[in-house]
Amino acid sequence: MEKLIVISLGGSLIVPEEMNIPFLEKFAKTLRKYYKTYKFAVVCGGGTIARKYISALKAENKSKRELANAGIRATRMNAQFMMQFFGKKEANDSLPKSMIEIKNSLAKNSVVLCGALRYYGKATSDTTAAKLAYFLKTDFINMTNVKGLYTDNPKTHKKAGFIPKISWKNFEKMALSIKFKVGQNFVLDQNAATIIKEHKIKTYILGSNEALDNLLKEGNFEGTIIFG
Repeated sequence: MEKLIVISLGGSLIVPEEMNIPFLEKFAKTLRKYYKTYKFAVVCGGGTIARKYISALKAENKSKRELANAGIRATRMNAQFMMQFFGKKEANDSLPKSMIEIKNSLAKNSVVLCGALRYYGKATSDTTAAKLAYFLKTDFINMTNVKGLYTDNPKTHKKAGFIPKISWKNFEKMALSIKFKVGQNFVLDQNAATIIKEHKIKTYILGSNEALDNLLKEGNFEGTIIFG
């Protein structure tokens, strides 16, 4: 029987400023290598599209909930695109709106794609993925646009130090030190950090398909593990 695993696929990987087709082709190819061993539930983020929607609505003084709902719609649009990208022979052909629907779809498909399932205050699609990992009793892989966790944003701070391993408690402390904002771009949101700590969910932060391949193949990977 295949092992289940939850992947939070950052929207910045699906749609940066332009479609990242080479990344997506490698992502699909990587998952396909392991269909005999794993079944994958992939929660898609909103990325650039979500941030553009949110920015435009924020300029119109819309409420935080309206901003969040715009982000949710972007995650679902990205998920529907990814469903088409994988195709009906491998992936679900209807968008799940609940964890039960995802679980049922995993019984029939090698990979099940979704966006955020519902509105949840001060959360991104990472929270959906963390809750889903707890619901399905799986490990959690978060794929983002940096190779793992750093002491600061490596794109703006050249001296930011890479963190290969961190405890659930210390990661939550680090996440909670950052003020939440709709459409934020931290490696894992604050609610997700609390969920993985409370439920002791082994979590990996990865920045490339090569790291994902290595983790699934042999456990040696370039990235960050949140555990213990």
